[in-house]
Amino acid sequence: MDTVSRSRDWEEVYKNNKFDILPWFRKKLDQDVVREIKKRKMKSGAVLDLGTGPGTQAIELSKLGFNVTATDVSKSAIKEAKKLTKDINFFVDDILDTKIKNKFDLILDRGCFHTIEPSDRKRYINNIKMMLNKNGLLLLKCFSDSEPDTGTGPHRISESMLNDLFTKDFLIEKINHTEFRGKRKPNPKALFAVMRKK
Repeated sequence: MDTVSRSRDWEEVYKNNKFDILPWFRKKLDQDVVREIKKRKMKSGAVLDLGTGPGTQAIELSKLGFNVTATDVSKSAIKEAKKLTKDINFFVDDILDTKIKNKFDLILDRGCFHTIEPSDRKRYINNIKMMLNKNGLLLLKCFSDSEPDTGTGPHRISESMLNDLFTKDFLIEKINHTEFRGKRKPNPKALFAVMRKK
């Protein structure tokens, strides 16, 4: 799927639905992200919330003291997120064709990577690597291959896939089996990976 098609598809989702009924909507900061930030005693730094959607994760990170930039391919998502706060730099961008020149200490991907087509994953990884500072962290949460494949929705990702794709450029510190907490029940099974740029 090309960049224009991806943007159009996500624009339709956010233009035609109330954000708080979307399956991935979560007002609180993701439980795995909270745990990791507390464990590392992180209280500041430049953060990119990739595929911010409703902007809730970006807002919660900003409240903790981080300098947050948040992007999405959907203009409607960014337009609505901007109404919620002036403390975050929200703008339209596509990770596969990013215009971002800034560097970040931490990139949060809660549900973007698993929507990327397999043929585009290398480009995603190269762009993430380019945007991270030396020793910067990627917190990546994606659907697990333990989640039943219905033929629709995000790609199911295995631990071995993450290892194969990211090991060249990242030190994979952990991959935890967890779940996405949002509007969908039962909670979808997920993987939460913590990776440090080499």
